[in-house]
Order: sequence, then structure tokens, then C-alpha cells
Amino acid sequence: MTPRRSAGPGEPTFTERARRQQIIESTIDLISTRGYPATSLSAIAERAGISKAAVLYHFSSKDNLTRATLAQVLEQFGAYVTERVEREEDPLDALVAYVRAMVGYQQANRRHVRVITEMLLDDEGGTQLKTPGRHDTGGRWQALAELLAAGQAAGRLRAFDTRVMALAIGGAIDGVVSHWLAHPDVDLAAAAEELVTFTLLAVRA
Repeated sequence: MTPRRSAGPGEPTFTERARRQQIIESTIDLISTRGYPATSLSAIAERAGISKAAVLYHFSSKDNLTRATLAQVLEQFGAYVTERVEREEDPLDALVAYVRAMVGYQQANRRHVRVITEMLLDDEGGTQLKTPGRHDTGGRWQALAELLAAGQAAGRLRAFDTRVMALAIGGAIDGVVSHWLAHPDVDLAAAAEELVTFTLLAVRA
């Protein structure tokens, strides 16, 4: 069995990393079920089975903890999509993979979608952005615009403004997923295929 490596100077130990992850998972659980405003440090500590002081030892404040939670959710989301896009060599196939992965991840990780929604939107209806454009945290539209530009360079996509098209495709995906969150009876898998058709009709050469 491989021994656990000791942390280097200034690096968190294995136990500290595990504790931080436990706290983040508890935060995801609570934000996704109670909402961001009702998720207190005391509630997170209770869910994690530790003291509030222990939570503050690792994150120092609720703001730092929730930022770390959102960052992890977005990182996992982005890695999932990137992996599936990079499997495809043809630009059109990569674009289809992008749309399906964007919807598929959110369908399979509803808790994460709720965290993103709660952290980036500030009204109960989930429609008002705290900061305009903040839903593109992590350079989401830029990554899609680069994918579209590669398709244009390969002659597979028609000429268009890649920023505008990336925002349009991203907005369509967000709109469908937001509707699904409020109406779980929507067939999201079928909706994903409609989004694929919508996207291809918009961009194909």
C-alpha cells in the first residue's frame, strides 16, 4: 500500500484537506436545499459534525468558505465539459459534445446547479444577476468562443462574431436549465438534443 505523503512546508496535511472537503460538501448540501441566505456557519458546522470554530480555522469567514465552494463546483463542471470536448477531433462534433456536456453535467449534478444559482443570483425567482456577466465566471464564453473560432478556421462553421454566438448558445443552455430547475418534469435529455439542433443550425457553414 502506498503511504500517504507528508505535506510540505506551508501545505495542508492530508487530514486538513479531507476536513476542508468535508466542510465544502456540507456547504453544498445546505446551499442546495436551504438557499444561500439561510446557510449559516453554525448550520454548516452542525452538518459537518464539527464546531463552528473548526470551520473558521479552515476558511476564516462564510464568504471565504462559499467562494471556495463555488470555485470547486465551477472547476468540476469545467473539467467535465473540457474532457468531453477534447475527445472530439471534428469541430462540429466538439461543439455538439460541448452542448450535451453542459446540459448533462447539470442534469446529473442538480446540487451543484443550485449552488451556482444561489451564489450568482440574488432574487427568489433566480433571474436577477448580482453582477451583470458574472454567470460567465471562469471564462465560460471565452472558451466556447475559442471552440467556435477553431471551427471557423477549419471551414466547418460559417462567419459570425464568436463572442456574440458564444453568449447566445450559453444563454440558450442557461435558459433551458433554469426552466428545468423550476419544472423538473421537463425532459432535459430531449431538450439537450433540441439545443444541439438549434446550435448547429445557427453555426454550420
